[in-house]
Amino acid sequence: MLDAKLETLLVVAEEKSFTKAASILSLTQPAVSNHISLLEKEIGVKIFFRNKGEVKITPEGEIVVKYAKRIKSLYKRMFDKISELDRQITKLRVGITHTAESNEIAEILAKFGVSHGNINITIITDSIKNLYEMLENYEIDFAVIEGRRQVGDLNYLMLDTDYLVCILSNNNPLSKKSMVSLSDLKKEHIILRLPESETRKLFEATLTSMNDSIDNFDVSIEVDNIATIKDLIRKDLGVSVLPQSACMDELRKGKITALPIENLSMARETNIVYNKDFARLDLIRDFVDLYNSNKLISK
Repeated sequence: MLDAKLETLLVVAEEKSFTKAASILSLTQPAVSNHISLLEKEIGVKIFFRNKGEVKITPEGEIVVKYAKRIKSLYKRMFDKISELDRQITKLRVGITHTAESNEIAEILAKFGVSHGNINITIITDSIKNLYEMLENYEIDFAVIEGRRQVGDLNYLMLDTDYLVCILSNNNPLSKKSMVSLSDLKKEHIILRLPESETRKLFEATLTSMNDSIDNFDVSIEVDNIATIKDLIRKDLGVSVLPQSACMDELRKGKITALPIENLSMARETNIVYNKDFARLDLIRDFVDLYNSNKLISK
């Protein structure tokens, strides 16, 4: 059984309240306080600051919580793996970004599950930041992520190369051109991903490299959901800068137009990211083979 003190720690860290944690755990508040005190003595650091009912985690506490999450996840995965062995199945938890959700990654993962009858796949969509945290905590087996970060305990396998392009309505006069310029875009209402998205960061970094700024554009709306952005574009309510792969279905059906942006090269990798001790590299290889086969069929 997972140490009760760690369970208490994680709930207090989540709720930032000893009282709320006591209610959730069906414990008394003194019992919660005792769990935290015992854990602090055991580890030798102060985990929480308490002041007039306010609970703040210390820098040392952040480290303790990080590894407590990992311990809890590994504990659960131990039982999952034993269950998988008994049932002769493999559970695969795959993290994908919102961009990957909008392209063919989810569909190919579904095909992968069908072609491997003894595999059960769970797809988790989240931000890149959260997916990296899930990988560190062993909450997912691998992730499909745009770009890469220098993280020591992770391996990367490049799956594809993608490009940011201007996406616009077929009714927009610019759609008749072979490419658009930054001057063209500055006259349009721009619909963009949120500032923390990798798509937005790449676009802004490219502008900065050209001594330009997003402040010089008419950003009319910011939306996190790519499907919503594409719907707004189809209704000719603005133009956007998105990964071409996220729009392939609509482009094949002729619902929208994608054009390169003059003098802007915005290429980026799509990578499979996994922990160095991930044991089922054969599954990753099979997924890459299926992805490449699907690309050839789609062309």
